[in-house]
Amino acid sequence: MQAVILAGGLGTRLGPLTRKMPKPMVPVAGVPYLEHQLRLLARQSFRDVLLLTGYLGDQIEKYFAGGSRLGLRLRYSRETQPQGTGGALRDARSLLGESFLLLYGDSLLPIAYAAATRRLKDSAALGVIVVYRDPSGETAVHPNVALDRSGLVTRYDKTAAADPALEYVEAGVSCFRREVLDLLPGAGPASFEQCVFPRLIDRRQLAALPTSQRFYDIGTPERLQAIEEYLRAPSEPSGKDAPSAPFYVG
Repeated sequence: MQAVILAGGLGTRLGPLTRKMPKPMVPVAGVPYLEHQLRLLARQSFRDVLLLTGYLGDQIEKYFAGGSRLGLRLRYSRETQPQGTGGALRDARSLLGESFLLLYGDSLLPIAYAAATRRLKDSAALGVIVVYRDPSGETAVHPNVALDRSGLVTRYDKTAAADPALEYVEAGVSCFRREVLDLLPGAGPASFEQCVFPRLIDRRQLAALPTSQRFYDIGTPERLQAIEEYLRAPSEPSGKDAPSAPFYVG
């Protein structure tokens, strides 16, 4: 299956780090953050990767080029004006496969991605999101997802705080059928999460895959430090991940 990475964000919360480079190129454990993500995809036999770039996207394209150094085939779709996550996907539609794994260019969830692709293939859903229960608050992200007993998403709300009905956090890995793009507006900036998720939930077509493996992101200096420590830690079997994923160290 094709992998798609949303790599066009501005990274304003990282201050001076992203004034002259795009957020996915911020150094983490010795290499640009995005390289860790691409290495993990290559380790799991993904070969076709589409990078949706924007702000200073030429730096990403110059550094990674066609991806042969990592054993990947990289292609790019660069927005000339910010289009949001939905607009970036809509504008890249001609490059998308019938279904695709979707990752965010500023977060890392070290699981076996095949679990998410199987969940989509084996269901009638149009989309699957991986979710993480974080009762200790180690990710510093408020829970934003509610599920029913069948594993379908019944609510997605990133604005709610301390709502007991929301037990899970969206973990930054998802899988979709290309037809979900029909739920986006035909032009202009759009948020994929705000435009598509509610409509899929109403139709009972957004499934979830819970994992016990926490995710990491580079959204703030504090979170950047946490992922730096994780990636520099000695490699050892974790045994923690719900979809039985391998432990990964970049």
